[in-house]
Amino acid sequence: MSVIVRDDGFHADDFTGEAVEIAPDTPSEELIQRASGAALVRIAFPSFADGRGFTLARRLRAAGYTGRLRAAGHVIADQYAMARRSGFDEVEISETLAERQGAEQWLARADWRAHDYRARLQR
Repeated sequence: MSVIVRDDGFHADDFTGEAVEIAPDTPSEELIQRASGAALVRIAFPSFADGRGFTLARRLRAAGYTGRLRAAGHVIADQYAMARRSGFDEVEISETLAERQGAEQWLARADWRAHDYRARLQR
């Protein structure tokens, strides 16, 4: 089972449709074509050190994708703000990771708009 992380904490997966699965090495032209019309796009993160998924999310949003965008796999709490700024709506993690990094660690990064470098410079 997986745990869905959103700005308000942990959730069970409530999506019942068919998601489009995107690998981190998907070419941009294929990415946009595959995501077109999809209600949910899951971009795979095979490792927390593999940041290609952030770029893919940004490209999808820049191309006009307005559906639900999910980072799925090895994303850690420290990366949550980056995931949200890149365009992800939520993160899907394993139950094992959720046990190691509890909801409080994710919630500490949930105010992602206020903690980027631009927000700090404007103060």
